[in-house]
Amino acid sequence: MSTGKSTQRPPEGRVDWKRTAAVALPAVFAVGALAMVMAQGALAASFAVSGTNFQVSSSKLSSKGLASYVQTDRSVDGKGHPVALLGLGEATLSDICQSAEARTPLGTVVFKLTAGGPAGEVTAGNLVIDGEDLVGDAVFGTAEIGRDASTLDRVDGVRGEPGTFGLQAGNIEVLGVRSHAWSATGGNFRLKGMKLSVSLDGTKCF
Repeated sequence: MSTGKSTQRPPEGRVDWKRTAAVALPAVFAVGALAMVMAQGALAASFAVSGTNFQVSSSKLSSKGLASYVQTDRSVDGKGHPVALLGLGEATLSDICQSAEARTPLGTVVFKLTAGGPAGEVTAGNLVIDGEDLVGDAVFGTAEIGRDASTLDRVDGVRGEPGTFGLQAGNIEVLGVRSHAWSATGGNFRLKGMKLSVSLDGTKCF
C-alpha cells in the first residue's frame, strides 16, 4: 500500500553519500579535536596507569620551557598515586633509559628501552612526565614558583586546576636525570638508536 512518500533507496553497489556524510562528519570532527588535544599534551594523565612505576634516566635533558603542578594518577583498581606533572615544551635528551619490572610465572622480568647516545639526540614535543621524584643538577631560566596552576602558560596544554600549586620556567637544563614515573607521553618522539629488551632478572636503568 502506497503512502505517497518516496522510499527510494540507492541501487545496490552504490553509497548514499548524503546519509554517509551526516553520520561520518561528527566522528571526523571528534577525532580531529582529540588529535589536537593530544598534540597539546592535555591528555597526559587521562589514562589509567599500571600498578607499578618505572625508571627514567638521562645524562642531560634540556627544554624550551617547563610547567609543573601536583595531581593524582589512578590505576585500574582505583588507587591514587600523587605525582608532579612535568611538562616540557621542546625536550632534547642526550640519551634516555626507561625500565620497569613485571612479575611473571617465569620470574621477575625487566622491560628496558634505551635510545640516543652515539646514535644522536632524542627529541620530543610537549613531553609530559608524571613523576614521583626527580634527581639531577638543574639550571632554570625565569623561574616562577607558587604560580596558580590554572594560569601556567609556558607549555601548551599543561595547566592544572584553579588554586593548585604550580611552577614554571623558561629554558632549562638538567644533568644526571633520574626519576621514578607513573606515565610519560609526548608528541613526535624521535628515538635514535632505540634498543628494547625483555629479560629475566635484567638490569634496570639505575
